[in-house]
Amino acid sequence: MVANLPKIELHLHHEGAAPPAFIRQLAQEKRIDLSRIFKPDGGYAYRDFAHFLSVYEAACQVLTGPEEFRRLTLAVLEESAANGVVYSETFLSPDFCGGGDVGVWREYLHAIREAADEAERTHGIILRGIVTCIRHFGPDKARPAAVCAAETAGDWIVGFGMGGDESVGRQGDYAWAFDCAREAGLRLTTHAGEFGGPDSVRQAVHDLGVERLGHGVRAIEDPGLVAELAQRGTVLEVCPGSNVVLGLYPDFAAHPIARLREAGVKVTVSTDDPPFFHTTMRREYQMLNRAFGWDEDDFAALNATALDAAFCDEDTRARVKNKLETT
Repeated sequence: MVANLPKIELHLHHEGAAPPAFIRQLAQEKRIDLSRIFKPDGGYAYRDFAHFLSVYEAACQVLTGPEEFRRLTLAVLEESAANGVVYSETFLSPDFCGGGDVGVWREYLHAIREAADEAERTHGIILRGIVTCIRHFGPDKARPAAVCAAETAGDWIVGFGMGGDESVGRQGDYAWAFDCAREAGLRLTTHAGEFGGPDSVRQAVHDLGVERLGHGVRAIEDPGLVAELAQRGTVLEVCPGSNVVLGLYPDFAAHPIARLREAGVKVTVSTDDPPFFHTTMRREYQMLNRAFGWDEDDFAALNATALDAAFCDEDTRARVKNKLETT
C-alpha cells in the first residue's frame, strides 16, 4: 500500500530524470551517435560516479533548445505523476539551458513552465524550479548561473543550489553565487555529504548557510554533526536508491536514513536521477518499507517534513497539502 501513497519529491535533476528512450529518440532525430552511453538493455551505461557525470553531460548534448526542454519536462512529469508524485522541485542548470546567458535562459524557462502547466492540467502534478550551478565547472561559472536565478526568482523559480563533483574545491568557494541568490529572495540547498564526507556538510551549513542539503547522509559518521543538524532543523534531501547504486552503502538496510531520522534529523525521500539509478518514487517507498518496516504513518510524516521544507509559496503549499489529503 505504501507504494500507492501520494508523494513529495524535493531532489530531482531535470536532465538526469530523462528516460533513456527519450534521449535515444532525440539523438536519432539529430543524427547524434550516443550509442556509447547506453547498455544493451537500453539503460544508461556508466562505471562509477565520475563516469556517471560524463554520461550525464553526454546525454545533455541532444537537449539543445527550449523545445527539447519542453518535451523533456512533459516526459519527466508524466513519469513522476505515474509514481504518485503530487509535488516536485527540479534542479535546472542554466549551463545546460543557454550557457548562463540570462536572455536565453528566459526562453528555456518559458518552455519548461509551459510544459509544467500542461502537466499539472493533465496529471495533477505541481512543479517548481531550483536553479543550480555545477560544482566541477568552477566558481566563475557559478556566478552567471546565480544571476540567471536572481533575475527569474519568483513564484516558480524558488531556490538556488549546487550539484556536481564534490571533490572540486570547497563549498565556500561558491559563496558569491549563493549570496547573490539569497539577496534575490531565493532559498538555498547544496549537494554535500554524499561523496564529500562530514566535512562537506559542515562547509555547506557554516560557509553557505543553506537550509537543505542534497544527500547529507555521510553526516552519520560524526555524531556531533548529526546533533547539530537536528538542532538547526537542517533538512536532508535523501536519495537512498542513488546512494546504494553508487556504492555508498551495500543495500537499503545499511543506509543511514533511519538512524538519522531516529536522531532527530529531518529527512525526506527523493530519487535523484531515477533512470540512471533504476528507481522511482514508488520503488523508494517499497524498499524503505522492506528495509525498516516503515508504514503509512511513517511516510505521512516524511511527506509532512517535505511539505514544510518545500521552497514554494504558501498558496502552493496549501494546494499540495490538499493533494496529500485527498489523493
